[in-house]
Amino acid sequence: MTADLILAVLHHLLVFALFAIFAVQISLVRPGLGADGVRRLAGLDGAYGAMAMAVLVVGFSRAIWGLKGWEYYSGYWVFWVKVGAFALVGLLSIVPTLRFRRWLSAAKTDPAHAVPAAEIATVRQWLHAEAAVLLTLPVLAAVLARNVFY
Repeated sequence: MTADLILAVLHHLLVFALFAIFAVQISLVRPGLGADGVRRLAGLDGAYGAMAMAVLVVGFSRAIWGLKGWEYYSGYWVFWVKVGAFALVGLLSIVPTLRFRRWLSAAKTDPAHAVPAAEIATVRQWLHAEAAVLLTLPVLAAVLARNVFY
C-alpha cells in the first residue's frame, strides 16, 4: 500500500509539472519571439521531454507494482488508449521540438533573431493539437480509476 501511494503521488505531481511546462511553452510561442525567449523555450522543451519520460516510467511502475497490478491494467482497453494518447502527444511534440532547435541555432548565430510570424503560427497549430490530446489524459485517467467500461 505504501509503494502504491508513493507511486500515485509521484505520478500525479509529474503529470501536473508536465502540464505546467507545456502551458508555459505554449504561452511563449507567440509573435515577436526573440532570441531570449527561444533560449527559454528550448530549455523548457528539454524539461518537458524529461518530464514526459519520468511520467511514463512512474506510470508503468505504478501499473506493474501498484495496488491494482499489471493484470488489471494490461487487460483494460482504456489503459492502452491512455498509453496511445500519451504516445500521440509525444509524436505531435516532435515538430515543435525540431523547430525550437532550429530557432535556437539561429538565435545563437544572431542574438537579434526574431522568429518569423508564419513559423510561430505553424508551431502554435502543432501545440494546439498536442494540447487537445494532452487534455484527454485526465479524462482517461478518471475513467481508468473508476473501472468504467471495464
